[in-house]
Amino acid sequence: MTASHLSSSAPSDIAYQTKVLEGVARTFALTIAQLPRHLCEAVGNAYLLCRIADTIEDEPALSLAQKQAFSRRFAEIVAGREDPVPFARELGHRLSSSTSDHEANLVANTPRVIRITQRFTLAQRHAICRCVRIMSHGMVEFQRNASTEGLRDLAQLDRYCYHVAGVVGETLTALFCNHSEEIDRRREDLLPLSVSFGQGLQMINILKDLWEDRRRGVCWLPRDVFRSSGLELGSLSPGTADPAFVEGLRELVAITHNHLADGLRFIVSLPTHETGIRRSCLWPLAIAVLTLRRIYRKPTFRSGREVKVSRRSVWAAAILTSALVRSNPALNLLFKIFTCGLPGRAATSDCRE
Repeated sequence: MTASHLSSSAPSDIAYQTKVLEGVARTFALTIAQLPRHLCEAVGNAYLLCRIADTIEDEPALSLAQKQAFSRRFAEIVAGREDPVPFARELGHRLSSSTSDHEANLVANTPRVIRITQRFTLAQRHAICRCVRIMSHGMVEFQRNASTEGLRDLAQLDRYCYHVAGVVGETLTALFCNHSEEIDRRREDLLPLSVSFGQGLQMINILKDLWEDRRRGVCWLPRDVFRSSGLELGSLSPGTADPAFVEGLRELVAITHNHLADGLRFIVSLPTHETGIRRSCLWPLAIAVLTLRRIYRKPTFRSGREVKVSRRSVWAAAILTSALVRSNPALNLLFKIFTCGLPGRAATSDCRE
């Protein structure tokens, strides 16, 4: 493909990327749109590539061997070493009704998404390729042993979260550093915090989607946390009020709280004048905190819908954090107020329930 072809196709491809982002992830489309333009294109593109990798993982009509083959091919495509056209056609033919229309459309248009990837700088492409490679490898690895019995222990949960979310945090940091020399000077401090931030967001998904995942035959909770209280994860049923389950859930809420506290440390370490970047990170953090509060207050929830944050609350959180985006003391205080009562290192004795 020639450079002139890439240049001439770029405007329509970018328009497609913007449109499909709104279809597959409306909330993330709004947060990504807060970024400076060139970052918005790179982060949006990376998100869509990760979504294609995730579609492969989630497709029940694919065998483990097929998922492994498609994941390897996709990593090669993102690296520019394989043609995306036959990949898109072959994967598209194997998708079932379990895959949404928006995701199926995204898979079909993989070549358009890849054309955008190829326009980025070498540093941007390296960060995105690394992310897709690690994520694709990790997803297949964990799919191999996925069951309703859960993960072996907290260490394995950490490893899973790194492969599906922590590496995304690293990728964002790399893209932010490429954008700003000032941010790049803080790279070593930002990287571990970004991994923890990503893990916190992923643990919100794991807890919120616990029962939906279970109906698909998988569980991402760590067995050791619940086994220490005398509970085997394979025996769980929706809405359980078993004290052992509630206690195990409380421990995971505390761990998630700690990761989200690292997420705030990541955000306030970014330059205060980079308001777009800070907003794009603050909004998902705020939604995660509100969701965690609902999970903690209603451990007997039976589906993710019961703990989902309302659209009104999402907009309120976005408005409030945007108003305080430049003030680190105000953001720290706001986090303390909204995590008051949650177990974890950021809780203080004067606000516990």
